[in-house]
Amino acid sequence: MARDKVLIVLHQAHSTPGRIGRLLVEQGVELDIRRPPLGDELPATLADHQGVVIFGGPMSANDPDDWLKREIDWIDVPLREEKPFLGVCLGGQMLARNLGHRVAPHPLGHAEIGYYPIRPTRESENCFGRGYPSTVYQWHREGFDLPRGATLLAEGDTFEVQAFRYGRNAIALQFHPEVTYAMMCRWTTRAWERMQLPNAQPAHAHLDGWRQHDRDVARWLNDFLRDWRASARAVRAARAQPGAKSAAAVALPMAAAPA
Repeated sequence: MARDKVLIVLHQAHSTPGRIGRLLVEQGVELDIRRPPLGDELPATLADHQGVVIFGGPMSANDPDDWLKREIDWIDVPLREEKPFLGVCLGGQMLARNLGHRVAPHPLGHAEIGYYPIRPTRESENCFGRGYPSTVYQWHREGFDLPRGATLLAEGDTFEVQAFRYGRNAIALQFHPEVTYAMMCRWTTRAWERMQLPNAQPAHAHLDGWRQHDRDVARWLNDFLRDWRASARAVRAARAQPGAKSAAAVALPMAAAPA
């Protein structure tokens, strides 16, 4: 049985798991932090992990780097083993690429950098952490389509697909619930040029948005992570039933249906 350890995948030397890491530690979880662009290997199995979180970064899911291609392919491991998977921004885009769907810029060159509204779908109420926040922090200029067989959990105006679930416990988020106030200040200082992109918000709007919306995001995220981790136990219980199919096997007929 997996210990209370979650694999954390980061993509820069100075990156941190932010609020997600802090909440997981508060929930009694050990963090196994690895950075593939810096040469860290990803495990061949998640037998010793409850799940995995792949975070964002300044690179694109379409970049030709070998490490990035390997990481996209590696997502087969949590999907095959039915371990809870969470992809945040770039990590969610990697999941979409793994499932055979495109990641692309907005057709008008628009970005989402700052706080933007999202609309949770009815299906989100049957997923982890009920009560998705209505306004979330974004930092991206590419987005993903909804993969076939996936369930849309939240949608937006500029980038339509904001969150989806694949199978029982693989989640992609286009937005950044992990961002702390300190991280936001660092991003808006070090990457100020991104705030010059079409549809991006100025730095003061980021800070104002944090004061207005961060409490709701934090409350939802804590519940989300608890429910998401608990899904591993639900998968094990389902597997233990005589004649039960795996979650992956159940999802296969869905994958053949139109998106």
